[in-house]
Amino acid sequence: MAVHPAKDSVNQPPAATGFKNTDPEIHLISGGGTLLDNFVLIAEAVHSLVDYIYLREKSCTANELFESVKEMCRRGVPLDKIVVNDRLDVALASGAGGVQLAGHSLPPAAARPLAPELRIGRSVHSAAEAAAAADDGADYCLYGHVYATASKPGLPGRGLSGLAETVRACPVPVIAIGGIEPGNAGQVIRSGAAGIAVLSGICGAADPVAAAKAYRDAVRAARLERR
Repeated sequence: MAVHPAKDSVNQPPAATGFKNTDPEIHLISGGGTLLDNFVLIAEAVHSLVDYIYLREKSCTANELFESVKEMCRRGVPLDKIVVNDRLDVALASGAGGVQLAGHSLPPAAARPLAPELRIGRSVHSAAEAAAAADDGADYCLYGHVYATASKPGLPGRGLSGLAETVRACPVPVIAIGGIEPGNAGQVIRSGAAGIAVLSGICGAADPVAAAKAYRDAVRAARLERR
């Protein structure tokens, strides 16, 4: 795996709430079979090409997650780009920019009083769940899975029609996840998604920086087509 840090920043980090970038967003997520230490190195290399970097490590302790956030920061990853999955305590203690809440996590309305400045995302699987998450105070929704993916073996993707329905039902930005590649990322953006989330498409690539650039080019082209 060739990991070469990108030289130039593509986007300025957005504010803690809302989505200010011109281009559709790219969210890089760990937990796709890449060892955490390797993921930290990938995050260092590609952080200027992606908008948010998630620590989704279900088997890690709070301290391991906390130390990983610190290590990414030492390697130049902006703290406000880092999102911690599920663990609101770690997000707050580390000063991360956001927390991603699943169905088993605290609801956004319960998390918000504890973290009024934190960007709060909610993982959803339907238009109804997305609308409810927005009503509950989520800043954005992570919807999937759009296409069939190895991380969800045997389960068909929900498809672009399900994504478009979710976008129409949800008043906050919808980020699409699941089987998204540079070749189909444009379809996802043209279906209304505010961005894409990627695991192995970047982390499993022989050259993660080149892969991140390919995703960036794909979503940027789709934005121009959608104007």
